[in-house]
Amino acid sequence: MELNYTSVYNFEGAFRGMRAPMNSWDKSDSIFTIDTTLIGEKDLQLAQKLVRAGAEHAKFLRQIFVSVDITAPIYWWKEMDTYKVGTVANSTSTMHKLASKPITEEDFTFDDDWDLDFNLGKKYIVSVCESLRKKYIDTKDKRYWRALIQLLPESYNQTRTWTANYAILRNIYFQRKNHKLIEWHQFCDWIKTLPCGEELIILGDTNEN
Repeated sequence: MELNYTSVYNFEGAFRGMRAPMNSWDKSDSIFTIDTTLIGEKDLQLAQKLVRAGAEHAKFLRQIFVSVDITAPIYWWKEMDTYKVGTVANSTSTMHKLASKPITEEDFTFDDDWDLDFNLGKKYIVSVCESLRKKYIDTKDKRYWRALIQLLPESYNQTRTWTANYAILRNIYFQRKNHKLIEWHQFCDWIKTLPCGEELIILGDTNEN
């Protein structure tokens, strides 16, 4: 799994809205400029109080937006697709681009600790896919392309530009942090690296205390 081009934005708007219910904007002690986002102690205390009070009180988390390019195997994307509310994704297309370049092992997620038999198996899988791709390119016979699509393993990697918000990431973290797929552990580790990720998104995680 690879996570690239991470962008986090609208802390200023989210924290301004966080203080709207009590008209307490004058108590804000954060600094927001074009180049700086510095969360003040008073704002952080209020934010954490609201997060601990529950999702209905921590609505400001929905207004902190995140964009990231994720390259991950199809078997992981099938689970990530559970999170549809408040998310958007634009993906690379197997429909249009699968046959546009040679298919190699680098296009898949294969564990390094597979034994010899599995290594032979994955090389065979890749060679079959590449053979079908070449036959489609040479003949333009769509039967080869259909066979390639139908045989393509779930370990094939796909890149998507994915957007969400801190509230969704908080749900994902607590629902997936102990999942048996290592990709979810990698994703949760990335969540921790986001600005105020540990202070807001994973707040209350007993494993972090």
